[in-house]
Amino acid sequence: MLYFVLRRIGYGFLVVLGVIIVLFLLFYVLPGDPVSAMMGGKGDELTRRNLERELSLDKPLPVQFIYYVNDLSPIGLHELTPENQKKYTYFGLIPLGSYSLVLKVPYLGRSYQNNRRVGEIIWQDIEGTIVLAITAMFFATVIGMGIGIIAALRANTWIDYTLVSISVLGISIPSFVLAILVSVFFGFYLADYTGLKLTGSLWDLNPFTGEKELRLKNLVLPAFTLALRPLSIIVQLTRSSMLEVLSQDYIRTARAKGVHFRKIVLKHALKNALNPVITAVSGWLASLMAGAFFIEYVFGWQGLGRTTIEAVGQRDMPVVMGTTIVIACVFVVINIIVDILYALIDPRVRLE
Repeated sequence: MLYFVLRRIGYGFLVVLGVIIVLFLLFYVLPGDPVSAMMGGKGDELTRRNLERELSLDKPLPVQFIYYVNDLSPIGLHELTPENQKKYTYFGLIPLGSYSLVLKVPYLGRSYQNNRRVGEIIWQDIEGTIVLAITAMFFATVIGMGIGIIAALRANTWIDYTLVSISVLGISIPSFVLAILVSVFFGFYLADYTGLKLTGSLWDLNPFTGEKELRLKNLVLPAFTLALRPLSIIVQLTRSSMLEVLSQDYIRTARAKGVHFRKIVLKHALKNALNPVITAVSGWLASLMAGAFFIEYVFGWQGLGRTTIEAVGQRDMPVVMGTTIVIACVFVVINIIVDILYALIDPRVRLE
């Protein structure tokens, strides 16, 4: 079991490292000068050289990459200069000559637009993305399983055909197209009936008091839009799994003994049919966090997706790189947990 977990962690580390390498190289391939972006086209040559030295842009590319990975790593080797003590948050120090091996909070750099720490920006916005993804996943799981069970119990009837056709349509429509349609239809044309707005975040400012207030109704449209695709897949997965279980010999034996059909479905069929569905649902959460980017932007939802897209438009690469790395880490961690749970739940999976 320990070897299985360590292997999955190793694979996850390689995935994150690959993401970091691609983002770092992309940073230098894209046109634009980060120093000019920070200076806003102003400042003298001395200021430019100071910024280049602060960002390590005066070093060769391999050295810059080593510095960047050293900043990202929770364990790093740094000089204990006053500048570094302001730059990093240390938790422990092991002196190694003029350097020290430190345990620190990963440093993602500063935004070119407002000079804020990227970590602070991510910490501020990640709540919205997590709430949106979890709400969408809950909605997709509950409704999707319910519809899938109904479709299986009414197999080869007009109800089954209708539900399956709608689920295929839900899989086929791109999320950004669906987001535009839902926002305009329910948030604009039917706003008087739904009471919902085109855009809004989890927290909105009260125009009278200036304080932040929780607005759960702003969650309805983006969560519904984000949930539609996994909901459609869960419908088909639940239907297929239920049909497979209902065709098993022990189900036919129970029916032959006169056991009530509702009891057969709830006590025997449903329990065995939902194991693969639950496993698939667990892996969808990370995908929803990554897939929320355009939906957050369309609905004006304050989260990592909207922040990343706005940063791309402003060429604010530290923010783009930071948010992408965080999403990649979340994706890897959740998939490692799902692999371990799947191996524990399903004895057919070998822990190798």
